[in-house]
Amino acid sequence: MRRLLGFGLIAASAVAAAGLIVTRAAPVDAARFDGLDADATRGEQVFIASGCASCHAAPDAEGDAKLILAGGERLESDFGTFVVPNISTHPDAGIGDWTLDHFASAVLAGVSPDGAHYYPSFPYASYAAMTDQDVVDLWGYMQTLPADATPSAEHEMGFPFNIRRSVGVWKQLYLDDSWVVTDVATPEIERGRYLVEVLGHCGECHTPRTALGGMDTSRWLAGAPNPSGKGRIPSLAPGDFDWAATDIAYYLETGFTPDFDSAGGHMAAVVTNFAQLPASDRAAVAAYIIALP
Repeated sequence: MRRLLGFGLIAASAVAAAGLIVTRAAPVDAARFDGLDADATRGEQVFIASGCASCHAAPDAEGDAKLILAGGERLESDFGTFVVPNISTHPDAGIGDWTLDHFASAVLAGVSPDGAHYYPSFPYASYAAMTDQDVVDLWGYMQTLPADATPSAEHEMGFPFNIRRSVGVWKQLYLDDSWVVTDVATPEIERGRYLVEVLGHCGECHTPRTALGGMDTSRWLAGAPNPSGKGRIPSLAPGDFDWAATDIAYYLETGFTPDFDSAGGHMAAVVTNFAQLPASDRAAVAAYIIALP
């Protein structure tokens, strides 16, 4: 009996150790950014395409105030309420004391400077495929933005979702830097794939989710319940969506649909961002959507 008990304790210890390994927060390798110099002008375009201000600005910010990344937006979900943090250049309230390596680990792997998991309400599952140069350029641009002393509020999560270590299991299932659409025919569609799948993180809203909250990429861009609880995010999948490429590009520039309706809700912020990008980027997004298999 004592021998069986001993084997049981050893087995339990092995399972616990394996669980700690699987759920650990692993930062990115800092060496991958060696030799890369930041171009803040390019970083501004990455910032716009990624929609950073759309979430991290104060909820009622307008104009230049949207560049004060004080946070405070509340994101309701089935798992609790996520409160968007301050990521301004303030050294205490924001990320002003971070290094490039800290920033890259947050954006690409959802890992904080103190080695904890970020919740995937921060769309690092999409940003994971961001190029190293874009990460460096984005970091360079964000250093030019103003500081704000507004403290970040805590997320409002109940048990068991308040156990951050469990996010490590979620990452094993859903954090992947591979492409959803693997076959692209032209450089324009390839650029559109990067904008849709990575920077614009369009799948985060337009793709259905599993019971654990991961994107169900087998139903890529097939529509999903609106996170706000009102209506449904439309499908962009073939057979469900019949806009012409010119309609899509025009919508991303103006917010007007072919039926003379206009973008609302979070999509209005997406249009505001894409309207600031080159026309070639809007055309690339349209080309990618039209080419979806």
